[in-house]
Amino acid sequence: MGQVIRRRWRLLVALAVLGALVGAGASLVFSPGYQTDSSVLLQGPRQADELLTEAQVATSSVVLDRAAGQLSWQTTGADLKDDVTSSVANGNVVTITASADTAEHAQQLADKVAAEFVRYSSQLVSSSTDAAAQVQQEQREALRQQVALTNQRLADMAKNIDGGLTVESVQARTEIEALRTSLEQAINNLNQADAATSTANMVVLGSAELPTGAAAPTLPQLVGGGALLFFLIGVFAHLFRARADKRLRDETEIGAALGSRVVATVDIPDQRPEAGRGLRTRLSRLLRADRPWDLPALSVSADGRNRESRYRRALSKIGAPGRRILVLVPEDDAPAHRAATQLAAAAEGRTSLRVNDISPVRPTVTEDSSLTGVLVLVTVGSRTAWELVGIAEACADAGHEVLGVLLTQPVRDQSPTTEKPEVGSDRDAMAGSA
Repeated sequence: MGQVIRRRWRLLVALAVLGALVGAGASLVFSPGYQTDSSVLLQGPRQADELLTEAQVATSSVVLDRAAGQLSWQTTGADLKDDVTSSVANGNVVTITASADTAEHAQQLADKVAAEFVRYSSQLVSSSTDAAAQVQQEQREALRQQVALTNQRLADMAKNIDGGLTVESVQARTEIEALRTSLEQAINNLNQADAATSTANMVVLGSAELPTGAAAPTLPQLVGGGALLFFLIGVFAHLFRARADKRLRDETEIGAALGSRVVATVDIPDQRPEAGRGLRTRLSRLLRADRPWDLPALSVSADGRNRESRYRRALSKIGAPGRRILVLVPEDDAPAHRAATQLAAAAEGRTSLRVNDISPVRPTVTEDSSLTGVLVLVTVGSRTAWELVGIAEACADAGHEVLGVLLTQPVRDQSPTTEKPEVGSDRDAMAGSA
């Protein structure tokens, strides 16, 4: 991860800035602004479904329209629909939560909605229960009269019972007392129900508190979270891409994929391609994202004489003098093309080299019985194992033996100016004579 940050810090910073901008834009949609609560106490015994119904009434369109008309700023009940929520708390309390762009507006909104909720609920109760309450009151009074009459009859029956202490008389008195106790309990229950009905109203538990700060997620939180999220996405995307990259970087693996040995590894001074005119190309160069980040750091280039000696040793390892060698170079491998040109110059007429471009995706090799074998030029870390195996199979199908593999490794050029060598063409790059 440290290597990703060191080599891609410009791109990661750009992603973090982009994430911060996205977070700032998201704050316009997701940030609730300022929030505060107002609590309404529902007196009297209440069932759970009754409390839920009251909570829904608190955010009904009628209550919100009435509250909007009482606010100091121009708004409608439909606009307040997303700014007001309600919930049921413990102890018969309905909590009304209001959101607004300022702390003062949030406080006013919560207070107005709570007040209009209490007023509207009181109107509903008074208008819908007047007639029913009158009927219930008449029924309760009739029931009380019947209970009093029954109680009187029980008292008369107790007096008329024989005053003896027989088992029957004692049992009768006990049953009569039990009935009188039950009737008295029923009367007490009726009285308690009347008291509860008479006191079942709503009370606002004080004014809503003035918010001291914006509710989460705030603008700084969304900006910081967006920057961090995009930064981590960039880091893990680089790590995932590097893990999924199947291009070979080990000399042994490259030689095994081609079915031959690596005769040499030559340094090629790193030359950046000419700056493209497209915005994407210029942006990639500015962010330093035009090169793979997971390649080894470029070492200092050797001098021209040292590189020329390496080319000659590579030719001697494949027994090149007097032989005709087909040099295969992947068509999109610029360092390998420059190496092919320098290899042809190092042959100095002692060896006939024929340089051909080859497509790594669909490799095709020309059949030529006059050729001794094939030398493959490829840059380290530029090809997958399957691409190299395909090149080896194409050589075998054409009847050519892969004599060796010459690897190229881009390095930093220690000279102030880099001379651009001519790249050998597909069919005409030759060194020496047949």
